[in-house]
Amino acid sequence: MERPPQFADIAVVGAGAAGLMAAAQAGRAARARGASLKIVVVDGATTIGAKVLVAGGGRCNVTHDVVDETAFAGSTPPAIRKVLRRFPVEETVRFFAEQGVQLKREDTGKLFPTTDRARTVLDALLSATKDAGVAIVHPWRVEDVSRSASGFLLRGPAGEIAAARVILATGGRSLPKSGSDGHGFELARRLGHTTTSRILPGLVPLVLAERCFVLRLAGVTLETTISLHSATGKTLKVFQGSTLCTHFGISGPPVLDISRYWLNACLDDPGAHLCVDWLPELGERRLQEELGKRGGTPPGAVLRPRLPERLADALVAEAGIDKNASFDRLGREARRRLAKTVCAYRLPVAGDRGFTHAEVTAGGVPLSETRLETLESRVCPGLHLVGEILDVDGRIGGFNFQWAWASGFVAGIGVGAR
Repeated sequence: MERPPQFADIAVVGAGAAGLMAAAQAGRAARARGASLKIVVVDGATTIGAKVLVAGGGRCNVTHDVVDETAFAGSTPPAIRKVLRRFPVEETVRFFAEQGVQLKREDTGKLFPTTDRARTVLDALLSATKDAGVAIVHPWRVEDVSRSASGFLLRGPAGEIAAARVILATGGRSLPKSGSDGHGFELARRLGHTTTSRILPGLVPLVLAERCFVLRLAGVTLETTISLHSATGKTLKVFQGSTLCTHFGISGPPVLDISRYWLNACLDDPGAHLCVDWLPELGERRLQEELGKRGGTPPGAVLRPRLPERLADALVAEAGIDKNASFDRLGREARRRLAKTVCAYRLPVAGDRGFTHAEVTAGGVPLSETRLETLESRVCPGLHLVGEILDVDGRIGGFNFQWAWASGFVAGIGVGAR
């Protein structure tokens, strides 16, 4: 372990996406005005950048081609928009291009490095920080941050660091094995900040009740629509995309996207529930009409051309219909029941897979407690907060990385230019 400096002008706590971007931008901004600053990034992990390396299945979904505040939840949209506009997608592409990383756009709008290797992205970030004159010290876990005569004092098992300014980039609670164990929230609270009353897993797979037929369809993947409804039946949120049936429940982009909304809704409304439309291109009414025209056709024969065979047969059984019976013998009620099972099946969600499997944290320090121009704390001058520690979480698809780049830029420039 490299011995950390006894004093730093700027100490960045956390060497994840936001922390490395903040450090690099702080170093660049300082040099641009001819200042020589001692900037250090400290991280408790033995191997830094773990979240970057596992993102996007090891390919790292760097950003999305279109990013605005509508893709995020948590703090107010105007506040999120103000930060995002300071460092839009074009600047992200330019930043990585300067580091020799070219990005490619896929049909989904996601941008990946052309190498399809997350290591390419992490190496670029590390190179940018090094070029900016930043020292990275790890493993050096920060157990406490307090105010001091010179600014702040960081303490940990490896010693102490005095810093004039501090950037908290500790992440939230998602993927704790990467180092994001929620300790950053405690550090922020000790320095006078609040955190939201709810800190929940976001972008997390959902667990279904053991009785659910979906558990017997592990490996089946198809386009679906997942919708969140209140106890009264009001539609609250809808996402569409590729859904994966698993041995524990369901996953895939629309499930991950809706998970944070479902978790929040259930705390306010015990009757809130999720429904899945296994045939979103058809719809319940049109399916009923088509079933009515099939006369002597068995139910399975109608569904199999449009759905995976295992799923088609399971839906017929779930609707309580004999798969060999013809529709002219089943009657209108059976057709209605099958159409509802296919197009508005109420998922018996038993829970979620927790922070261990969540890709992001929903909740954190409200943006209202920072100055949006620099993300400096309103309650603790000299402290800046970036990334997942803030109450901002986005959809799957590179949005959360874009928040990391943007917030890191805003804070880094804000600190380095002083």
